[in-house]
Formats: sequence, C-alpha cells, structure tokens
Amino acid sequence: MVARLIDEDPEGAYGYSRVALRLASRVAAVREAAGFAAYANQKYGEALAEFRAARRMTGNTDLWPVMADCERGLGRPEKALDMAGAPEVHKLDKAGQVEMRLVAAGARRDMGQLDAAIVTLQSPELASNSVQPWTARLRYAYADALLAAQRRSEAREWFAKAVEADRDGSTDASDRLAELDGIEFVDALDGDGQDDQDEPRLATGTAAEDEDEDEDQDDAEVDVDARRRSDGDD
Repeated sequence: MVARLIDEDPEGAYGYSRVALRLASRVAAVREAAGFAAYANQKYGEALAEFRAARRMTGNTDLWPVMADCERGLGRPEKALDMAGAPEVHKLDKAGQVEMRLVAAGARRDMGQLDAAIVTLQSPELASNSVQPWTARLRYAYADALLAAQRRSEAREWFAKAVEADRDGSTDASDRLAELDGIEFVDALDGDGQDDQDEPRLATGTAAEDEDEDEDQDDAEVDVDARRRSDGDD
C-alpha cells in the first residue's frame, strides 16, 4: 500500500507506514518502506533512521545514496560528500553509483561549489549515447548545473539531450528547453475558465468600419425613398 500511494498521496503513504511499523517493526522491508514514505514527506531525520535500521537488518548497501541525500536534507552536505567517498559506494551497482554521483553533485551545489558540481557529474555514464533508466536525470542535473553557471548554450544542448532520454516524462526537461528557447505556452482558457472569445475585444478597427458602412448604407436608402416620394408628389 505504501509503494502504491507514495507518488500520488505521500501523506497517506506515510500514515500507512506508521501503522505498518507498529505491527512489524522487525521486518526490514517495512523499515525501508517507512523510510521512503518519510523521505517523500521531507522528514529526513525519520527517513535516515529507518534506512539505517533496514541496512542493519540486511547488510545491503543499496540505500546508501538515499541515506546520503537525507544528510543533505538535514543540512549536512559535508556528511553526504563523506559518504560519497566511502567504500560502500564500490559495492553499489551502476544505477546506485550514478545516484550517488547525483547526490554528491547536489551536495557540492549546497556548499556553493558549482564548478565542482559540474565536474562531479562528468562521467562515462553522462557521455554515453545509450539510454539507461538514469540517463535523463543525469543529463538534466548536468544541464541545470551548467545553466546555474551561466553556460547557457551548453545547458540548452544538455536539456535537449535530457528530453531525448526522458521517455516517461520523469523530468521537466522539455519545459526548461522551451523556456531557454523563449517559447511560452498559453492556456486556451483564461483564469476564469472561460474561452477567450467570451471577452469583449476591439479588433484593429474592422468591426467599427463595418458598422459605419452599414449606417451609410441605411442613410442612402432613406435618401432614395425620400426622392421617390418627392417625384410622386410632382
């Protein structure tokens, strides 16, 4: 239930996770699910405690990147960087290592080290032309860091590459790219939910000119009728 709700209803998922903890706190999967529910609600202290508990139970290092991100959420980017250099990172699979790189780059940005964040993201995974589950997020993070460093043209290039890789719309790369290109999307409906046609508008004078022409035609017809009556009287 927690996994099903966590994207659509994070608060509801958190509530279910607390119930599950009361019933099965010694089950690693329950502790992990509770950690992700807390993480989704930005309760980073709780999340970190649950992830640590799950890791103690299983000995698994898969949660290492999200644990490091919790340290960032708690305002401890230096701790996150320490974790990025720990031996546990070498035990992660490729997806986990990429995730750890993203967290480390975020920590660098938290510390105001923008150039270091850009360098952190530069990797064989970023340069690869193959599209993997992490590709869109990695390219997006790189583009965002470049834009923050005022490297606009490079940022646009990488946002475009992120769009190519983002097959499930997991990022807003397309919106960011459109923004850089100066494209503005306008709602067909106005703020009141009414069609634009409902608003009274003056055109470039065409409507007014048509009305004047109609009045002139009516005046001309009146003049003709008056002359006909005058001729008949004669």
